[in-house]
Order: sequence, then C-alpha cells, then structure tokens
Amino acid sequence: MFLTILVGLVVIGITVVIQGYGTIYWVRRFDHKRDLQPKTYLRKNGLKLLITTSIFLIFIHLFQAAIWALVYMLLPGVTEFETFEKSMYFSLVTFTTLGYGEITISSANRILAGLEAINGITLIGWSTAFMFAIFQELMKEGKKEMKGK
Repeated sequence: MFLTILVGLVVIGITVVIQGYGTIYWVRRFDHKRDLQPKTYLRKNGLKLLITTSIFLIFIHLFQAAIWALVYMLLPGVTEFETFEKSMYFSLVTFTTLGYGEITISSANRILAGLEAINGITLIGWSTAFMFAIFQELMKEGKKEMKGK
C-alpha cells in the first residue's frame, strides 16, 4: 500500500507541475497580447479569450488524465484495463469525480483512484479560479474603458 500511495503522490506532483507551467504560460501569453494590443483589445476580444482559455485548460486536464491512464496501464497489479481507451475513460471519470462505477479497480492499487479524484478536483478548482481571475481582469479593463469615455 505504501508503494501505491508513493506512486500516486509522484503522479500528483507531475500533474501539479503541468498545471503550474500551463498557468504561467497562459498568463504570459495573456499579458503579452494585452501589452501589444490597443486598449480596446480585451473588451472586444474578451469572449474569445475566455473560450480559448477554457479550451487550453481542458486540454491540460485531458493530458493529466492521460498520465493517470498510463500509470494504470503500466502498473503490474492493475489488470482491469485491456486498452488505453478503457483506462483513459476510467481516468477521466475518476479525475472529474463523476465516478460512474461501471469500471473499477479491484486490485490493491484501487487507492490510486481516490488519489486521482483528489488530484482532479484540486486541479479543476485551480482552473476554475484561473478562469475567474481572467474574467475579473476583463471586467476591470471594461470598467477602465467606460470611465475613460
């Protein structure tokens, strides 16, 4: 059990690093575009920014769930997943905490599913907070523009 928890904590560390670097990348991209564009850029392209940000974050979460799916496929004690598709489905259901339950891990490694759920809800919460921060920034820019008129 200790080794299984250690594996889970390593995967959590990897996914948190991915989330951190992804967030930093997107903030730098956002700041760079804001600096290069006219002041009306954010107001006019705010919806586009929110949509592209959400798509970017969804892809990050898909990648993170794929890492968990690979772990399930590669661990010798997990025999429930014959294909990567089945492993990825289980990982997405677990990462998002849906937990349908039609596919489960009955092995000693099932504690990984709980760790993945904790990891997923934390990272999805991070993404939600990040989206809200961008929305607040758009609102601030809109208010500045309205006061300037």
